[in-house]
Amino acid sequence: MPEKEVILTVEGLKKLENELEQLKSVRRREVAERIKQAIDFGDISENSEYDDAKNEQAFIEGRIITLEKMLRNARVIDDQEGNEVVGLGSTILLKDMDFGDEEEYTIVGSAEADPGTNKISNESPVGKAVLGNAKGTVVEVNVPAGILHYQIVDIK
Repeated sequence: MPEKEVILTVEGLKKLENELEQLKSVRRREVAERIKQAIDFGDISENSEYDDAKNEQAFIEGRIITLEKMLRNARVIDDQEGNEVVGLGSTILLKDMDFGDEEEYTIVGSAEADPGTNKISNESPVGKAVLGNAKGTVVEVNVPAGILHYQIVDIK
C-alpha cells in the first residue's frame, strides 16, 4: 500500500526537521545516559528507573521513525499559492453567517494542523468546505451539531 502524502508548509517542514534533529542529537543521548545510570544501580529486573528509561527510549525511537516517514513523504506547499481561491497555505477570514463572528484560519495539511493557533487541516469539515472557493462565497459545513454557514470574507 502506498504511503500517504504529508502536506506541509515551509514552516511546518522546518518544525518537523527541528524536532527530528532534537530527538536524534539530544534526546537519544539523554535517554542512553539514564539507562546507563539505571544499570549502575544494580539489578535491572526490579529497577523502575531502568524500565522508565527504556519506555522513553522506545517512544523516542518510534517518534523518530514517524517523523522520518512523514518527511520522506512530504510535499511542501507555498504559503502564498495565490489569493483568488482558497488553497493549501491560504489564510482566510471567515464570517459565521448565523452569529456574525469573524475568525481567521490558515489551511494546512493534517500533519501540522493546530486549532489552538488557527491552523486547520484541509481534511477538517471547514477545510474541506472552503477549499477551491473564491472570496465572497458562502459555504455550508456539515458538523455533528448540524449545518454551519460561513462566508469567505478574505483570502491571503
